Amino acid sequence: MPLKKRIAVTLPAGPGLEPTINLLRWAQDHGIEDAWFSDAGGMDALTQAAAVASSTGAMRIGVAVTPVYTRTPAVLAATAAVIAQVLPGRFVLGLGSSSQTIMGQWNGIPLDRPLTRVRETATMVRSMLRGEKSDFELETLYSRGYQQWPTENPPPIYLAALRQKMIEMAAEVGDGVVINLWPRGALPRILDHVRIGAERAGKDPAEVELVNRAMVLVTDDRSAGRDAFRRAFAPYYATPVYNRFLAWAGYEDAAARIREGWARKDRTKTAAALSDELIDEIGVIGTEEEVRERIRADAHAGIHTQIIAPIPCESGDMQHTFDAFRADRFSF
Repeated sequence: MPLKKRIAVTLPAGPGLEPTINLLRWAQDHGIEDAWFSDAGGMDALTQAAAVASSTGAMRIGVAVTPVYTRTPAVLAATAAVIAQVLPGRFVLGLGSSSQTIMGQWNGIPLDRPLTRVRETATMVRSMLRGEKSDFELETLYSRGYQQWPTENPPPIYLAALRQKMIEMAAEVGDGVVINLWPRGALPRILDHVRIGAERAGKDPAEVELVNRAMVLVTDDRSAGRDAFRRAFAPYYATPVYNRFLAWAGYEDAAARIREGWARKDRTKTAAALSDELIDEIGVIGTEEEVRERIRADAHAGIHTQIIAPIPCESGDMQHTFDAFRADRFSF
């Protein structure tokens, strides 16, 4: 049976819980069934998921994604067990390697062997959620003798991925795959590697949910929207993981210019490497109807869940962007 196509709002909605709860209530009132937290820092996503559970009605709440380096598998499993109780059958635990900036600069943790670390974390967390006593001596992780109560209806584990090896592993080991900031031309390659990984595990690729955080802006000023995208995401593509991903996606020249501009601390050159054409491949910027058609087309091409993440921009209202995807205005 084909997986359902979904629209989600991105969370958090601000530095306090109240704006996030208000956005959740708005989403429920307007027929949006999903909400997904980011977990870059500041407001801890797993804590927030538990804190807002009573305000979510029947919504599915996901985290896209929690870094595997900042919590041990035992801590992740224990936390997920609690959230699974307050969001029974409605919580998705997203795990990923994060980036050099978040791990190395913010947390002082080396981003070592990310593919292996994500795989091993997912394997251990899943076992611990089943209530099995830990007996792991793996390549990057060790645990022996830890045991928690079995979790009733343990949450599915989705894994974030960018390039081919991580995509294949995510589809093989995870219950779903989380992607973001990809140029449209890369989607067939992404889907092909999802298929390879799923088939490696004996899964039907069509049953591996593909979740995308879509960077969206409803605006009549496309030029201002592109500039806002440059300001927000040029630094992302300067980090090694996203820079390599951009090159892998077919934009080697842009990736090289971004690296050069960032190394020289020239933010203007770094941002200029993201041409209008490239931004239009990655971002979803335009009128209400234009952004709806793009999200609909990407869904038909293979994306199951679209997390609508408004691009901060003076010429665009974030609520206006969410409004474009109310159930009474949008359908797949």
